[in-house]
Amino acid sequence: FASAEKWLDKFFKERFTNFGIYEDAIVAKEYYLHHSVLSPMLNTGLLSPQQIIDKAIVAADKYGVPINSLEGFIRQIMGWREFIRIVYEREGTKQRTKNYWGFTRKIPASFWTGNTGIVPIDNVIKKALQTGYSHHIERLMVMGNFMLLCEFDPNEVFRWFMEMYVDAYDWVMVPNVYGMTQFADGGIMTTKPYISGSNYILKMSDHKAAVIGNGFKESWTEIWDGLFWRFMHVHRDFFSKNPRLGMLLSTFDKMPADKRNKHLDNAEKYLASLDVAK
Repeated sequence: FASAEKWLDKFFKERFTNFGIYEDAIVAKEYYLHHSVLSPMLNTGLLSPQQIIDKAIVAADKYGVPINSLEGFIRQIMGWREFIRIVYEREGTKQRTKNYWGFTRKIPASFWTGNTGIVPIDNVIKKALQTGYSHHIERLMVMGNFMLLCEFDPNEVFRWFMEMYVDAYDWVMVPNVYGMTQFADGGIMTTKPYISGSNYILKMSDHKAAVIGNGFKESWTEIWDGLFWRFMHVHRDFFSKNPRLGMLLSTFDKMPADKRNKHLDNAEKYLASLDVAK
């Protein structure tokens, strides 16, 4: 308990001030950046939500923490975390038995070792293998995003998240995997799947485009974008009915035919490589 409180105080003193500004940032060489990394202690009962919130309010005044950092931090503790818990209590059984998209692809060994060739993916995996931790954007918009575009079986994705992270508990991972990252529950807790092309990753990180190797001449950005546009195209019946994402179909359809075909070819080639990998 004393060590957990010491870690909490260290966050307040060293990282709390800039948490709000950089909470969605991705830096290749940073394991925690300005995140608190309190979930392992919270989920094992070494710290309580009330204890953290009470201390956060005091620390914000003591260290002159801006409102965006204080609000963003408290919202994660008493907002998002509690929301996930009630979703699990009410819908968890239903969520974990859903496979909305019908995906059955297995996750190959490269996603366990960090040798996929996709730079942001390998970076997150290798850091997680060292620390048992990734922050929320690395989990949602890097790993979860890409795994959905690869059309992995959601049960495989759930197993991956459960085995990779030290803060993994059933009540945490069922809603976050089947609901948030994979949309396998068909929209019980979200209105859309959280997917993006490589541009989002480039904007939010210090990653650069690089050829993935493994028999490919394409960069990871080309593979990622191909998978994104293929996913939109293959599942256009779903996306055409979603006002938040439907407009992207028009963007794809207006592309020159050779550009559309290049995206689709890149995607299919990469997916085929996953199917033959061990």
